[in-house]
Amino acid sequence: MESTLIILFVGSALLLILSIILNRKASRQEHKEIDMVHMSLMKEINQVQESIRNNELDLEIFLKEAEFQLSSEEIIFKREVLDLYKRKYSIESIAEKKQATETEIVQLLAPYLSTKDERSEVVYEN
Repeated sequence: MESTLIILFVGSALLLILSIILNRKASRQEHKEIDMVHMSLMKEINQVQESIRNNELDLEIFLKEAEFQLSSEEIIFKREVLDLYKRKYSIESIAEKKQATETEIVQLLAPYLSTKDERSEVVYEN
């Protein structure tokens, strides 16, 4: 009886040790996979950040070469208004949201409104 208990105890200890070893190997493999995903994600983030920096520099160069004298606040305002317009907000709601007059918004959007109207006129002429 005692020998049976000793054999069972030793067997369970061996199985416990084997289980710990196998879990460590699996855990190491999972950590390697997580590290690989993390590294690839960090590379992609760095590429996106570099692309954004390049676009900002290109915009700054373009604005200087074109001799536009816009402040960063004006650029942000125009970008937000154009974004709202592209998302199908009405001119009235854009003016209300941006606390500007409708004529200011129409003047700001004039280059974008005219290209849209010209295209629709060409389609209806045929």
